[in-house]
Amino acid sequence: MKNEGAPTSKVGSGPGMNLHQRKVDAATPRPDGQSVTTDALQSKADQQPVRRRARAATLLAKALLPVLVIAVGAGAYTYLKATRPEPKKRPAAERTFSVKSQIATLETIQPKLTIYGSTVSGRRVDIRALVSGRVIETSPSLREGGTVQKGDHLLRIDPFGYESAVKEAEALLSEAKARVLEFEASIASDTVSLKHTNEQLALARIDLERAQPLARRGTVSKRTVDERQQTLLQRRQSADQLSNSIKVWSAKIEQQKAIIARLQSSLALAQRRLEETALVAPFNAFVVEVTSQVGRMVGANDKIATLIDRDWIEARFTLSDEQFGRIISGAQALEGREVEVIWSLGDKKISYPAVIERVGAQVNANTGGVEVFARITNPSTPIALRSGAFVEVLVPDKTFSDVVRLAPTALYPGDTVYVIKDGRLAARKIKVVGGDGNDILVSGNIKPGDRVLATRVSTPGDGVRVQEVE
Repeated sequence: MKNEGAPTSKVGSGPGMNLHQRKVDAATPRPDGQSVTTDALQSKADQQPVRRRARAATLLAKALLPVLVIAVGAGAYTYLKATRPEPKKRPAAERTFSVKSQIATLETIQPKLTIYGSTVSGRRVDIRALVSGRVIETSPSLREGGTVQKGDHLLRIDPFGYESAVKEAEALLSEAKARVLEFEASIASDTVSLKHTNEQLALARIDLERAQPLARRGTVSKRTVDERQQTLLQRRQSADQLSNSIKVWSAKIEQQKAIIARLQSSLALAQRRLEETALVAPFNAFVVEVTSQVGRMVGANDKIATLIDRDWIEARFTLSDEQFGRIISGAQALEGREVEVIWSLGDKKISYPAVIERVGAQVNANTGGVEVFARITNPSTPIALRSGAFVEVLVPDKTFSDVVRLAPTALYPGDTVYVIKDGRLAARKIKVVGGDGNDILVSGNIKPGDRVLATRVSTPGDGVRVQEVE
């Protein structure tokens, strides 16, 4: 049965209650067995906003609590820092550096520049075949890396054809000389005949001269005179023919002499070609780039090997513009200057004396210096020096007067050194004029006997206290 006196409530009535909540509350039985009334539902709805505000307040308090703690701590730190007592300051102790020093001494020094270079051959020749033919013999030294002496036979080409040419030239020359003898004999014969003919001519002339007066007196006939005159003409003609013949033979002799000279030249050339079948070493040399051996056919001008003169080895090195200018500015010629060449073989160093012979014709654009060539006096002693070796060259530099030799550690920026006086540093301005090995040469405001700081210190300056140690 329906309870007619109980008011009914529609879904959605009452503030703050959703549809599901109202259905649950309406369906919940009360202890006395009666349903929940509308007032009870309204009371529950009024309590929910209060709970939400309480929960929000709790969350806000939890969020602000760490911030508050940090702020309180920061304020306390600031207060304590501002109110702390100031400690008493102690006077700073003066720092003392333990250093080493050098005693300044004025000297006249000619240092040696250490320059690196290489050795080159002063003379390198390609030996070529002078005649063509088949190689029939070679020297045992004609090998890569071999050594030959001046005059040694390197190679021999088959001389048969060249010997034949010499014999042929000799035969032609002998024939030409024989013709000269023949022509000279003809001249001698004609000369004798001419002499006899001239005598006959003289007799015929005398005979004619005798007959002419007799013919005028009528003792002899005129025909006799004519015959004797004809005989005179015949003798004169014979004399002229013999004289001309002698001239012809003389011309032929001169012509034959020219032929003999030509044949002599041909013979000399043939003999020269025969000699050239054997190649000999023109100087003491190392042998490289060998291209010919026994059995090979070679032509004239074919390369046989390359010879490097082992007695003419030079050291080639480069002087910078500064070094070159400094040396020649001292009125000291570079050519003729003696230098020392050092060749390092493992841990052994071998020294060779050398003399500068020439300077390069132009400045090297790549290195900015001048190439210099020094000829080694005796490259075969103590060990044969070969071309291509990396060497050190010690070159005498300009002579410096009244300079002080210092360790490079004594120099500070600004061309400054420090002198120790009464246990403190005093700055001195100097000028670096050169170097000698690892040392520097300086001039300037330094007096003999000054104790110059030789140790690097972190904070150098005037008045810095130092203590010298051994």
